[in-house]
Amino acid sequence: MDNKKTRTSKVKIKYRRSEVISGYLFILPSLIIFVTFMIIPIFMGLYISLTDYDGFKTMNFIGLKNYADMFKDSYFQVSFKNNILYTLFTVPGTLILSLLLAVAVNKGIKGSPVFKTVFFFPYITSMVAVGIIWTLLFNPTVGPINSFLKSVGISNPPGWLLSTKSALPAVMIVTIWKWAGYYMIIFLAGLQGIPKQLYEASEVDGASGITRFFHITLPLLSPTTFLILILLIINSFQVFDLINIMTEGGPGRATNVLVYRIYQEGFKYMHFGYASAEAYFLFAIILIITGIQFWGQKKWVVY
Repeated sequence: MDNKKTRTSKVKIKYRRSEVISGYLFILPSLIIFVTFMIIPIFMGLYISLTDYDGFKTMNFIGLKNYADMFKDSYFQVSFKNNILYTLFTVPGTLILSLLLAVAVNKGIKGSPVFKTVFFFPYITSMVAVGIIWTLLFNPTVGPINSFLKSVGISNPPGWLLSTKSALPAVMIVTIWKWAGYYMIIFLAGLQGIPKQLYEASEVDGASGITRFFHITLPLLSPTTFLILILLIINSFQVFDLINIMTEGGPGRATNVLVYRIYQEGFKYMHFGYASAEAYFLFAIILIITGIQFWGQKKWVVY
């Protein structure tokens, strides 16, 4: 009897082992691709950031010199400042607009399906097409935006993309316009998950619409808000397409941001070591901000 149990146990162990091996074999192709194109480049980039590699000569290890030079570089400082300004305006702007749109659509106003399509359409539009169209719209001489402003009595409208004062705000406007519809859909999903009984009970108690919004909607929508906030901040530090298409970092350095500066150092000036250092600085910034958000979520996110 004991021998039979032993044989059965050995068969089960062998079967489980074969299952485990089969599982690893199934994920092996994806694992190889992930390691080859993600893990190895991450460590290679980190090593390159510690060298003076320019794509031609042999790598010379220089330690943290690239990181030290970064904070003395006026171009990097301007890019970092521009990125902070871009984040401070586009994140709350997109968050508030997308929330208001979601609330309006969720109310079931007439033509809601059409509004959802119209608001979401900019998100699925090619970034290249968006950049070109808005560049034409912002044209200070023949663009329709300035033509409209002049028609309503503004004799000296902004120069938009040609002015160092208005170029970055113009890019911010396009960013908010493009992304608001996408985050509206996410907010809409969160709103539809809030039990209607809560609104009905509060209405019976005499709560106004504003009271219900601030005491029911916002608290129960906080997990969705938290997710969107993280995504918005990460995206704001990775902006590149619109800058490259609309302004190329100009005029002057008015719209130069971190990712565009990394692109310039790496692919225009061939300073791969320095560009890698800037990229890892950007990674550290995003990691720290995300970590702070996860730490602070306990105080305002209601699950």
